[in-house]
Amino acid sequence: HITPEKFYVEACDDGADDVLAIDRVSTEVTLTVKKDIPPSAVTRPIYGILGTIRLVAGTYLIVITKKKKVGEIFSHAIWKATDFDILSYKKTMLHLTDIQLQDNKVFLSMLSHVLSVDGFYFSTTYDLTHTLQRLANTSPEFQEMSLLER
Repeated sequence: HITPEKFYVEACDDGADDVLAIDRVSTEVTLTVKKDIPPSAVTRPIYGILGTIRLVAGTYLIVITKKKKVGEIFSHAIWKATDFDILSYKKTMLHLTDIQLQDNKVFLSMLSHVLSVDGFYFSTTYDLTHTLQRLANTSPEFQEMSLLER
């Protein structure tokens, strides 16, 4: 969900009530609940957050807008991110000079090119950041951690 003040990222899992709120001015990230999302918010589906990047015009949020299932590991779905959106935290570009606008446009183009190259894979239930051998040699405490904590 997008408002002029914040991005709200709502999980689609059954029973999930927490919503990630990202302030577009301070860039502060907090947890809130669904009822805090204003009815005026523009809603669009995403499949994940790739991250943020700071360019000339300010900070941008990179989100995954399309995905394709490419396989499974131990019954865990593995997805390939196939399309992205680059969302500006700033509401306007009026604070930039013509040269800064041009530089920002070039950097956005470069970023779009990198995102168009194959190779962005993810799983919401399996740890793709560690090898199977390394996962087998980790402690039970590590195995019990959420993917976010790892």
